Amino acid sequence: VIGAWAAVHGYALFVHELGRSSLIVAPLLIAAACWLNVGLFIIAHDAMHGSLAPHRPRVNRAFGRVALGLYAGFWFDSLRKSHFEHHRRPGTADDPDFSAHRHLFPWYAGFIRRYFGWPQLLVLAAATAVLRLAGAPMANILLLWAAPAMLSSLQLFYFGTFLPHRPDEQGFADDHRARSSAFGWLVSLLSCYHFGYHHEHHLAPHVPWWRLPAERRRTALAR
Repeated sequence: VIGAWAAVHGYALFVHELGRSSLIVAPLLIAAACWLNVGLFIIAHDAMHGSLAPHRPRVNRAFGRVALGLYAGFWFDSLRKSHFEHHRRPGTADDPDFSAHRHLFPWYAGFIRRYFGWPQLLVLAAATAVLRLAGAPMANILLLWAAPAMLSSLQLFYFGTFLPHRPDEQGFADDHRARSSAFGWLVSLLSCYHFGYHHEHHLAPHVPWWRLPAERRRTALAR
């Protein structure tokens, strides 16, 4: 995922020329960059749970820090602490990812305010300056780097937080206060690297993203 992310962004920033001829290619690059950004976060998420490299905490921390740094300049250790608070008290007032707002965009806005602050802005400003000095056109930076990063945050939030943890009249199956999507394997992969199988993730947080479909099948058979 990290290699594909670097390849796509290298081409998008330094090789691809925006213009009329890129009307088809540019949306594909945006979609690919967005999906790979989501992948960076999912890698870091698995590293938080120690499932990226089981029983090798230094490897988990190293890859988690690299993935989150590339994603948006986030600090792995701080985000890991908040994520475990989410697992301890999901869907409650003590859950840092939860919001009393039931609607998508107010909840998302609060989510962004909590996790995206001045440190991330400074890192992204510095990265923009480095990219410009390296020769990347500003239009490419905005359209093919910044825009996919912002879109990926909405994609992650929608499929990984909002849909799984949004209260509704049906309620939740247990105190994990999480539900899973009904997507098939391919749509689940494209939407959020199977993170939509969220109840299974809360039941077995040690399971890496690529094994969540099998975990879903296993729990369905056990019922």
